[in-house]
Amino acid sequence: MTVSASLDESPLAVSPGDEAALPVRVLNSGTIVEEVRFEVVGPCAAWTTVEPETLSLYPGSTGTAVLRLRPPRDPGIAPGPTPLGLRVTHTSDDGRPQVPERTVTLAPYAEVTAELLPRGSQGRLRGRHRIAVDNRGNTPATLDLSTQQATDRVRPVFEPAALHIPPGQARFATLRVKPAHRVWRGAAVTHPFQAVVTTTPADAPEGTDTPLPVAEPVVLDGVYEQQAIIPQWLPRALVAAVLIGALLTGLWFTVLRPTVQSAAREAVPEAVQEAVEELEAGTGGGPGAGADGGADAGAGGGGTAGTGGGDPAGQDTAGGDGGAGSGSPAPGEPGGPGLPTSARVEVRDAPGGGSTTRSAYEVPAGMTFQLTDIVVQNPQGDAGDLTLSSQGAPLLTLALENFRDTDYHFVTPIAVPAGEEITITLGCREVGRPVASSAPSECSEALFLSGTLTALPQD
Repeated sequence: MTVSASLDESPLAVSPGDEAALPVRVLNSGTIVEEVRFEVVGPCAAWTTVEPETLSLYPGSTGTAVLRLRPPRDPGIAPGPTPLGLRVTHTSDDGRPQVPERTVTLAPYAEVTAELLPRGSQGRLRGRHRIAVDNRGNTPATLDLSTQQATDRVRPVFEPAALHIPPGQARFATLRVKPAHRVWRGAAVTHPFQAVVTTTPADAPEGTDTPLPVAEPVVLDGVYEQQAIIPQWLPRALVAAVLIGALLTGLWFTVLRPTVQSAAREAVPEAVQEAVEELEAGTGGGPGAGADGGADAGAGGGGTAGTGGGDPAGQDTAGGDGGAGSGSPAPGEPGGPGLPTSARVEVRDAPGGGSTTRSAYEVPAGMTFQLTDIVVQNPQGDAGDLTLSSQGAPLLTLALENFRDTDYHFVTPIAVPAGEEITITLGCREVGRPVASSAPSECSEALFLSGTLTALPQD
């Protein structure tokens, strides 16, 4: 091999952020001019350069290049011995370049930054802050958190009070500022304070006597504004509420209440007059006719001497006519209102067979049933068909799997004539299973009907 290269073997230590130079000596022992090229390899290649990058050497001559080491202040640059390699190639290279190697010592460094979030807080009982601490050095850092303030009017509390942060990472701590005394009312009180982040000195690494570097303390200025427990606007709001209440009370007694009483007094005579007119219209003159008949009967009895029984007979006849004229039919009677009527029926059917039909309600003779409400219950969650029929025709056909409870209300009632009946037909396909209960063996449904019975007019 005609070209040889060697690195300076003297101890070399470099701190991140600084620069160091390492000379390289190259000898051309051949008989031709050689062009030598350099390339840094290994962990130091990212921040190491060669000046110059190439050398031209005559036979028997030597040349020198310089390696410039500039490690950045990055937490990823670990301290300690770091290998450095230099690949050397030349014109007559036979495919086997030289790679001289050596070790460079990277020094540790410490750098800590911190931020108080937020800078100012406010509250009636305490203030709350967060401290974000970043370890930007290349060694682990143990940090103590403390405060310093001019007075003892506040008591700061850190959670936690110490942080251990690996290189390149951040940690958070909570700072609660509690006042020593409460302020019940009045203006807010401002409490300035300072949070201090101090690095705890670490022991020297094993095998060395030099301790790890310590970062400068970081001082963070903050302020806590202690507010009064009773806000300043509360007394004014209470006074305003009392004044508004007094104003509304006076308005009621002076304006609204007399107006309401006057309207009530005016409405009472009208209501009494309307009630009297409705009463006279409902009796149809019956009392007056009875009185006249009684007078006539009394006059006739008075014209026949010795027949004192004529007056009572006349009064009974007149009273009877008047009573018949003032009466009204009872519910369910001809000409009277409908009689409320309801019915409930349950039907069961086993799956796999034919359907089961039961009678729900049969209309009595001489009556008409006005069907207005239908409620169907499927408590087990069965599957199948349910048909409600009347007069040989279906009224409703329902699929059981679509509901558990359903109801229908008709504005225009369904009229079912006398002698007809309402039936329910159940066809079971699958038996449901109630929650928290054993499985039944057959479908079970319930039907509730509601309406009114109206009597047919008599001939």
